[in-house]
Amino acid sequence: MGFFDKLRAEFVDIVEFLDNSNNTIIYRFERYKNEIKNGAKLIVREGQQAVFLNEGKIADVFNPGTYTLTTENLPILATLKGWKYGFNSPFKAEVYFLNTKTFIDQKWGTKTPIILNDSRFGMLEIRAFGTYTFKIIELEKFIREIVGTKGIFTTEDIDQQLKSLIVTRFTNAVGQINLPIENYAANLNDLSLNIFNFMQNDFLLYGIEVTKFLIENVSMPEDIKKEIFELSRLNVVDLNKLAQMKAAKAMEIAAANPSGAAGAGVGMGAGFAMANQMAQTFNNPSTPNAPLATPPPLGASISYFVAINNQQNGPFNEQQLHELVVKGDLKRDSLVWKQGLAAWDKAENQTELQSLWNNTPPNIPSL
Repeated sequence: MGFFDKLRAEFVDIVEFLDNSNNTIIYRFERYKNEIKNGAKLIVREGQQAVFLNEGKIADVFNPGTYTLTTENLPILATLKGWKYGFNSPFKAEVYFLNTKTFIDQKWGTKTPIILNDSRFGMLEIRAFGTYTFKIIELEKFIREIVGTKGIFTTEDIDQQLKSLIVTRFTNAVGQINLPIENYAANLNDLSLNIFNFMQNDFLLYGIEVTKFLIENVSMPEDIKKEIFELSRLNVVDLNKLAQMKAAKAMEIAAANPSGAAGAGVGMGAGFAMANQMAQTFNNPSTPNAPLATPPPLGASISYFVAINNQQNGPFNEQQLHELVVKGDLKRDSLVWKQGLAAWDKAENQTELQSLWNNTPPNIPSL
């Protein structure tokens, strides 16, 4: 810088800050040797405050307007400088311009998953993200606690510190409200307000006011989400119809695979039993130790499926089963199944079928 440049810089007569960005919080007015001309114009635009500092301490603060800088409108600085009789030469002072607007659309999110202890699913991890807005309300605190001697201070400079405060409060709030994991999506507004109230005092320590805080999403592991969806469907589904549907599908599979009909029949039997158990369990929630299948009423006829030539046949009642025995299609080692059996089993193991062979006449001897 040449001599004349220095000389011109010493006689600064306009002090202002034109902000072309949307993220500048504090800007220090820079000039040679911090010297401002006596009688210089100070221009403070809407959404700004101008702050004069002397040796790191705040002296005079100016709100929006145009000012002529004299000892009359710099009373605190004049006292600190010892100007008893006014001043006629350039004076030294640091001038900071503060952006007093609300900074909107600030993003926050959890860097790492938060561990949550859910009453039904146990320990699981969740993530969350959202937005918040803030503004500076206590200039001296903000400069002392955050800015220090930095010439320009933007939202990016404070972003990580504010995010850490938010995530900490989010974690504390989640632990205290003890909300079931599937209810988070339906309670985002209440959860946002709860955390908003938690974090107010934290931000005020730095002279910052949080004007809005929103949680946009709380995510959970995919396997937990899938399980919650399945449980929600079970709460509204007709389990008797579900059992019938599963049985019909099992029969379709068996019909489409005749070569493996016996194996398919065994699988279908297990499917029947499982569907029946589900229906019994959910239809009788107050009796968890009740039998898996309701016994038939007294006097009801028996009904069995029979595997004949490796294919499923039936169901047959007692009279039809007797005819099968006579024809030789049902033997003691034939596979049979009825509702309530977990799998296909030999006919001789079924107590109620023993009479079929006891009441069958012997073969007629050949003459």
